[in-house]
Amino acid sequence: MRINVKHSLRLVIAGASIALLAACGGGGSSSSTAQGTLRVALTDAPSCGFDQVNVTVDRVRVHQSASAADTDSGWSEVVLNPARKIDLLTLTNGVLYNLGQTALPAGQYQQVRLVLVSNPGSGTPANSVVPTGGTETALQTPSGMQSGIKLNAQFTVDAGQLADLVLDFDACKSIVKLGNGGYQMKPVIRVVPLVVSGGISGMLSTTISGTAVTQASVSAQNNGVVVGATAPDSSGSYKLSPVDARQSPFDLVITMSGAATSVVTGVPVTMGATTNVPAITMSTSSAMSTVSGTVGPAAALPATVRALQAVGSVPAIEAASRNTDGAGAYSMTLPRAAAQLATYSPAALSFSASGTATTAGKYTVEATDANGNVKTAPADVTSGNATVNFTFP
Repeated sequence: MRINVKHSLRLVIAGASIALLAACGGGGSSSSTAQGTLRVALTDAPSCGFDQVNVTVDRVRVHQSASAADTDSGWSEVVLNPARKIDLLTLTNGVLYNLGQTALPAGQYQQVRLVLVSNPGSGTPANSVVPTGGTETALQTPSGMQSGIKLNAQFTVDAGQLADLVLDFDACKSIVKLGNGGYQMKPVIRVVPLVVSGGISGMLSTTISGTAVTQASVSAQNNGVVVGATAPDSSGSYKLSPVDARQSPFDLVITMSGAATSVVTGVPVTMGATTNVPAITMSTSSAMSTVSGTVGPAAALPATVRALQAVGSVPAIEAASRNTDGAGAYSMTLPRAAAQLATYSPAALSFSASGTATTAGKYTVEATDANGNVKTAPADVTSGNATVNFTFP
């Protein structure tokens, strides 16, 4: 059974209080008299090129040791009974899906495992994607994922208190297209304790024809690392929530095909509150160029490739990111025009070009192979497309 939660499950962070969610499941055990409660929810960043990204969640496991193996004692679990098939693409713009809660020993926890149901040998897949305009296709999950996708994260459960934890699943960065036409999961998931989180909201519009505002990507970044991303709804409204307020302030980065990138620096976020960013209009058009190439050898795959750009005093923003396909190929479309830069103000934003010959159309392409090794190379698209290949040892 596939559950659509787009219209029925929303969580709003207001002040320091969190709207109470009903538990979908429970489980776990504790021998300690000092206990707290852990509640876990799931959210998602926007996905590129898919109408659905479905995962079937069986349980969430947590442990106080970052090195605990899946067969060790001491695990506490939030069990979904029955397991739930969830379309991650219904969980954008601050929508949270409650996975459940469990009582567990109070203390500090350092490991989270998200356990998925494996795909059956035939019939409807438990985990799947629907490419835009296509049909449902099984999403391969390596066998290790059935023992749990390991997520290292530190959070504290206090005695007699409720701790809320959000698993922020980045579907776009988590899918690899294989050479045989299939798809494989390469999970990218951030763990955000709600007690230290806040949000960013605003309105986005465009005067550039040819691209709907819903096709824009809005992300909160810190030194070129995306800490939250979403896509505006049909009215242009967007909400990035939750984001870890301990990393504030953020660079708000807006990208859209046919438009110059817009960047708002110094966006503050405080715990338990949502920062409203004044309205942004994407009005500076840009010719687009493609950076493409390959990553090899086969042992380096799948790899992730990012396009980074210096904008004003910001050392780097992530302008685009792609996973390589089964043959190691990748392709990203990037604007040639200089990014439009503004400093955050609660009243209004004033944008101006961040540079011309020095930064416009100039990027650093960063490739990370399957083993975590990183290589970088420059790419200049000011006059056309560029090819950047990477070879790892």
